[in-house]
Amino acid sequence: MKTIALVLAVFCVLLSSAAQLAMKRGLAPGGAHADVAGTYLQAFTSPLVWLGLFLYGASAVLWLWVLSRLDVSLAYPLVSLGFVVTVGLGIVWLGEPFSWLRVAGCTLIVIGVSLLALDVRA
Repeated sequence: MKTIALVLAVFCVLLSSAAQLAMKRGLAPGGAHADVAGTYLQAFTSPLVWLGLFLYGASAVLWLWVLSRLDVSLAYPLVSLGFVVTVGLGIVWLGEPFSWLRVAGCTLIVIGVSLLALDVRA
């Protein structure tokens, strides 16, 4: 059961990252709307923004199941892997700039999550 919960936790992280990317994709490139009202008008009329919100909601519902089966000290550090996934997909899918500093930061996150996972008792 713990393996299923871990797999579902990673799936929740992927859903959250996909939500971020969908919402970003659904907004005007380069912040074309300088005013708040224009940004929100575009957000509320964008199917990709709505998809991102739906993915967040699905992730939150599944996360409740994960938390009911895993120690929070194991589950929550997995959330930080979302930063790694989102940075990678932002570079690949959104064409965001590549940086070795970002790679170093993501590497530190992965190392930290790995250390925390090793410390959790079975």
